[in-house]
Amino acid sequence: MTVTAAARQAKTAKHTGFPFGLPNYEVPNIDLAKMEMPAAFREFADQGVAQGRDYYEKAKAATEKATDQLKDTYTTIAKGATAYNLKVIEIARTNTITAFDNAHELLGTKSLSEFVALSSAHARKQIEAMTVRTKELAELAQTVATGLAANDWRLGTSKTSNKVA
Repeated sequence: MTVTAAARQAKTAKHTGFPFGLPNYEVPNIDLAKMEMPAAFREFADQGVAQGRDYYEKAKAATEKATDQLKDTYTTIAKGATAYNLKVIEIARTNTITAFDNAHELLGTKSLSEFVALSSAHARKQIEAMTVRTKELAELAQTVATGLAANDWRLGTSKTSNKVA
């Protein structure tokens, strides 16, 4: 038995799985401009577009409002923090001046009893001043907190002005 060359090629040829070549997966060219759409479909599509625009406008307005409220909140916080820090600096400056004045007075004392009396008087004044300054800082912090609570950006409400002294 002789095996012909054609038979040998048939036995060794690879099977592709497609008897007529590879399939064509291209999208057919359809001219949509010439295609007539039903009126109900066009109306449905127009309503969808209009509704999408309406939702977009509402979302845009809500986003702009939230952004403005956040800006107001951060402005209130920044003004309050600035006022608080200025008050702390003023207190530190006053304490430094008072400490140097007290040191100058203590250097001029002639006896231990005078030194103790001046030191005690200075300590008493400093405790009284600290009480007053602590109250001032607490009031300032309360003012800032009230300004923030009055302008609750999470709820979108503004009860009063958010100006800080």
